[in-house]
Amino acid sequence: MPIRTALAAALVLIAALPALAQADSHDVFGTFFTEEGTSRVTIEDCGDGSPCGRVSWIDPDSLDDGKTPETAKTKAGEPVLGLLMLHSFEKKKRDWRGGKIYDPKEDKTYSSRLKRLEDGRLQVKGCVGPFCQTQVWREYTGG
Repeated sequence: MPIRTALAAALVLIAALPALAQADSHDVFGTFFTEEGTSRVTIEDCGDGSPCGRVSWIDPDSLDDGKTPETAKTKAGEPVLGLLMLHSFEKKKRDWRGGKIYDPKEDKTYSSRLKRLEDGRLQVKGCVGPFCQTQVWREYTGG
């Protein structure tokens, strides 16, 4: 391979590195700590390519009244551990929209949006009409 061709190929690769390093805003799959850090939500494929998130861990120290992660219930009486809390998203140009997020503390469901930020954290929005509250969840890495 001539040196010019090798140099040109190397320059193209170097120019592409910043784009490769950026997180894909649609790659919202994985396990994340909620903003308070008192639970983790595991987001997997619902079976149709869209994200579904379930509560996969609860910090025992965040519970009161002698509850354990296994006995914690929503106001509606459903177990919190394993609860489907994120679902029904549609892939849009820059994020996932039209989904639902369930807040077990308030026993309320809100419209939701998800996207992976460039630093790898997950932006989660819960909305009532045009008004949204944004949380940023950090990824659980097993440590």
